[in-house]
Amino acid sequence: MESLLGILFHSIGGFSSGSFYMPFKKVKGWSWESYWIVGGFFSWLIVPPIAAYLTVPNFSAIISATAPSIKTVTYTMGLIWGIGGLTYGLGVRYLGMSLGNSITLGFCSAFGALVPSIYYNFYPVEGKVSFTDMISNTGGQMVLFGVLVCLIGIAISGKAGMLKEADFATGHEDKDKDFSLVKGLIIAIISGILSSFFNFGIEAGKPMADEAVRQGFNPLFQNNVTYIVILWGGLTTNFIWCMYLNFKNKSFVDYTNTATPIAKNVLFSSIAGTMWFLQFFFYGMGESKLGNGASSWILHMATIILTANFWGFYLKEWSGVSKKTFRTFLLGIGLILASIFIVGIGNSL
Repeated sequence: MESLLGILFHSIGGFSSGSFYMPFKKVKGWSWESYWIVGGFFSWLIVPPIAAYLTVPNFSAIISATAPSIKTVTYTMGLIWGIGGLTYGLGVRYLGMSLGNSITLGFCSAFGALVPSIYYNFYPVEGKVSFTDMISNTGGQMVLFGVLVCLIGIAISGKAGMLKEADFATGHEDKDKDFSLVKGLIIAIISGILSSFFNFGIEAGKPMADEAVRQGFNPLFQNNVTYIVILWGGLTTNFIWCMYLNFKNKSFVDYTNTATPIAKNVLFSSIAGTMWFLQFFFYGMGESKLGNGASSWILHMATIILTANFWGFYLKEWSGVSKKTFRTFLLGIGLILASIFIVGIGNSL
């Protein structure tokens, strides 16, 4: 029952993450950097403390009492993750919703599942699974096999991208003009690796979550304390970049331009930002039920991939490609999703 609840929570969070960009499409007359940072304030600064206050009212005291070294590492992981989030959009632009999300999040899931265990190999923590532990028992070996299957699925998805590029080069020049496999793959790989640092931040900030549980708060919401510090790092990266773009593109005027529907733009940006945060709100609930960071992370990524591909089909990104290309794409996605189940079985063992 606990595992089923964990899967349900991850599914809700993944759907929220895979759909959060849709409200941004309702924003009119603003540059990307303007609505992105407005949404970001809700994602990284406003909503997280509200969620923490409602679930762990003593969160500020817990953060204050936490060792500076723990907060520094957690914040730094957020900074690095923030760079991954910035490049994420470019990867989707050049590869499309379906392929861009699948490759980016596939890499993100693989690195996010493996690196924490490697970290615990060098810095052991009681109750945490190290990489040595994983390779020495059947369950851990199955988790590693699942990651391998995930990487094979990513490679096949990349092949589908190459076929798609070839299809568009011969008779479909009018479709998906932004599509660029080489640019998209480079950016998606970088974004996928850096985005996985969010999971590392959760692991680094675990003492804050553990303290919340020790004080008697519901373990279901323990990660809401850690999120605040991680998201400060993400806000820092995104704020600096968006302010730079506002200056470069002379788009500071967006925030006061009465020729645009300012109130509606702020509303839709806030909805998008809130939806984005909800992915991790439910991720924390799911992780507390499954009790395994690797399984939780890769399951979370899988639900986002499913949602992103739903929107990709809705936007007809694969219309006009050959049957061979489409079958290759489905095979890659199928392997990525199959890897999720393999990791889940490994976790149960």
